[in-house]
Amino acid sequence: MVDAARARKIADRIQRIVAEMLDRRIKDPRLGFVTVTDARITADLRDATVYYTVFGGSEDRVASAAALESAKGVIRSEVGRQTGIRHTPSLTFVIDEVRENAQHIEELLVKARESDAEVAKRAGSASPAGDADPYKAPREVEDDEE
Repeated sequence: MVDAARARKIADRIQRIVAEMLDRRIKDPRLGFVTVTDARITADLRDATVYYTVFGGSEDRVASAAALESAKGVIRSEVGRQTGIRHTPSLTFVIDEVRENAQHIEELLVKARESDAEVAKRAGSASPAGDADPYKAPREVEDDEE
């Protein structure tokens, strides 16, 4: 087990290596416009997960995933060569769905704003169900009551 800071540094290094490999050395025509967004590695440095996004539709994602799987061995050997750690971690490529999640959150926020506007519109013409001032003023004590 290594400390978290060293594991994070190695994960950052793996992210840069994979991004550089995809940009310069991997020439698979199935590989679309892929961006490596993050890399994480286990505490024992045995398994690394590389997160990526693909610009395009679902068929581009499927083709890019197949290209990454076929290039996994070449990328792993380059990661081992450039990091210099004793055991080269196995790589797992996972599509990062941040863009889709952000779009879903934006849609939910639009619905919430519309709902808030409707509530504000209804509240503008509403009147209280009970007294106009539900808080009763304290009774003032007169001198003859004391």
